[in-house]
Amino acid sequence: MAKQTWKPGNMLYPLPAVMVSVTDGKGKDNIITIAWVGTVCTNPPMVSISVRPERFSYEMIRSTGEFVINLTTEKLAFAADYCGVRSGREVNKFKETGLTREKAEFVKAPMIKEAPVSIECRVREVKELGSHHMFLADVLAVHAEEAYMDEKNKFDLKLSRPLVYSHGEYSGIGKPIGTFGYSIRKKKPNKKNCRKC
Repeated sequence: MAKQTWKPGNMLYPLPAVMVSVTDGKGKDNIITIAWVGTVCTNPPMVSISVRPERFSYEMIRSTGEFVINLTTEKLAFAADYCGVRSGREVNKFKETGLTREKAEFVKAPMIKEAPVSIECRVREVKELGSHHMFLADVLAVHAEEAYMDEKNKFDLKLSRPLVYSHGEYSGIGKPIGTFGYSIRKKKPNKKNCRKC
């Protein structure tokens, strides 16, 4: 197979489609759907989101220095898309989508009750990079829905049917192929064919 050469662009796909909830601190809340989001550091726990300065939520994040990343599911696809294409200048996204505000523990921005995971964040640094400005943020708390705990009391996100975004399309993540480290894990002998077992 041969590869074509294209002009520089963003081809890191798929990406999580997350709904970021924000507030202006004066009673106005909003939700913005973002795919430019990522893990930055484990210790201290940090994430990043990249937002265009012209977006309605941008000034709210910039002025309060806080936001909540809410993971999405296949059931939340319609709401996630709506919050990405409609502006909070024109509509109340909580009202129009039927999503429920939930009080956060450390930030004033609300969490989204229907999200399987909500991550409270405080901005540490803003990098003005070009079309998007990157907000580097400390994770203050993670809230996980108890309904997705498995029989061993371990959080199993795949039970929520997470939503991802790729080239303008939303998709589920499909069937798991392996777990971290499975490529080097020793295989258990097949007891039916093992004479030494």
